Amino acid sequence: MSTTSLKIPEDVKQLVVAAAKQQDVTPHAFMVDAIRAAATNAERRARFVAAAIASREEAIKSGQGYPAEDVHAYLRAHAQGKPVSKPKAKSWRA
Repeated sequence: MSTTSLKIPEDVKQLVVAAAKQQDVTPHAFMVDAIRAAATNAERRARFVAAAIASREEAIKSGQGYPAEDVHAYLRAHAQGKPVSKPKAKSWRA
């Protein structure tokens, strides 16, 4: 494990100490977990954005999409446990 020095403002340090005490962990463990969570969330968000961009590009290229009302009806029925077919993509180009 490598060592990294982290300078934080005194008010943040006090927040860390209090939160760590509440969770019955050391301030170091609390900060490692917080940094891990932030880095993991940033990575997930980057993947989500990349997938959204790819989906948009595919929709523009194909000219196909799913009408919102069809998707909403599908999700409502699915959430209620009703048998339902997935909506069909339709052309949105005129």
